[in-house]
Amino acid sequence: MAIGIGTTTDDTEESNEVSWQRFALNENTLRALLLTGFLVVIIAYFTARDSSFLSTDNGLNILVNASVIGIVSLGQVLTVISGGFDLSVSGTVPLGAVIFAILVNDGWGVVGAAVATMAMGAVCGLVNGLIVAKARINPLIATLGTMSVTGGLALTIADGVQVPFDNPDDGVLAEQSLFGVNNHVWILVVLSIALFCVLRFTVYGRYLYSVGGNREAARLGGIRVDAVTISVYVVSAALATLAGAVLASQLLTGSGTAGTDSGLQSIAAVILGGASLAGGVGGVPGTLIGVLILGTLANGMAILSVPAFYQTITTGLVLLLAVGVSQVRRLRVGR
Repeated sequence: MAIGIGTTTDDTEESNEVSWQRFALNENTLRALLLTGFLVVIIAYFTARDSSFLSTDNGLNILVNASVIGIVSLGQVLTVISGGFDLSVSGTVPLGAVIFAILVNDGWGVVGAAVATMAMGAVCGLVNGLIVAKARINPLIATLGTMSVTGGLALTIADGVQVPFDNPDDGVLAEQSLFGVNNHVWILVVLSIALFCVLRFTVYGRYLYSVGGNREAARLGGIRVDAVTISVYVVSAALATLAGAVLASQLLTGSGTAGTDSGLQSIAAVILGGASLAGGVGGVPGTLIGVLILGTLANGMAILSVPAFYQTITTGLVLLLAVGVSQVRRLRVGR
């Protein structure tokens, strides 16, 4: 008999699926360990150069400064998992900052202004999603175009200048609260836990990975691919405008030029965290480690008085390294 007693084709398929899941788990574990090791090396280097780097205050400073990009990256990882990416966050973040500042100055409460700002961002994301999903325009071109539009809107609404808060108390999103940790760090923690649970334990999360892995197979499997694609851009833009509101709270002003590097930073964090530009791969833990690596590098170079433009160069080099490692891993797995 070709198939042994008690063995069925379904059993074989199930065994193969379990084997693949174990392989993917091992890959994810190994990637997380390597990233954590890289982060430890960075911390050790900067500590050796300046002992104050390892202080509690500086650690909190890293978290505070990295949290804005962290919030953007949580939305960005969804678009990357789906097989796209969102460059428009470089315009949506400053637009969110300007809108939030105007609303709080008009008497809106901080929570109401933040919700309204995110709703405006969701509309921007809906436009992105429709262009990508329905018009079938490449995400690079689509989000590059909307980045220019939203960035231009931010400068236009602010009349080319900053919009300072009339009342400094409206900067509550960036103030310290529980355990002396700033509010927006807790916002990042809550969002990270929620998104992790969505990706790991919900049908939507499985659909998202399926769409990123093979769009046509997902479509044939009954998944509403266009709806999933649109949804990730809506969430990405909403979180980007929330990050803009947080940034405005930190600066106590809405600026049309603040956060314009968030596109590069968030994509770098997501790819560094193990996501693949081909789609179907990525997650919250790796993304957060990627954010911490970029934040630690920026903080360490600032302490050592490294010029800002070298920090930009370093971010680009880290992104290239991460993409190169991802490509090598794909080729190895393909073999």
